[in-house]
Amino acid sequence: MTAPTGEIYRIAWLPGTDTLHGTCHCGREHTAQDPVEMWEWMLAHPQGHSVDEPRGTSS
Repeated sequence: MTAPTGEIYRIAWLPGTDTLHGTCHCGREHTAQDPVEMWEWMLAHPQGHSVDEPRGTSS
C-alpha cells in the first residue's frame, strides 16, 4: 500500500502460519497474527515504534 504522502508499507503473510510480517516505510519490522494490530502499528509511525526496537527486529 502506498500512503498519500508516498510512503510504502509492506505486509507479507508467512506461508504455513497465521503470521503477518510488516515493514514500515522507515525500515522497522513487526510480526503479528492480527491484521488490525499490524495496521495500527504501521499507521502509528513513529509513536507506535519502540525507541529501543532496532531496525529489522520483529516484535
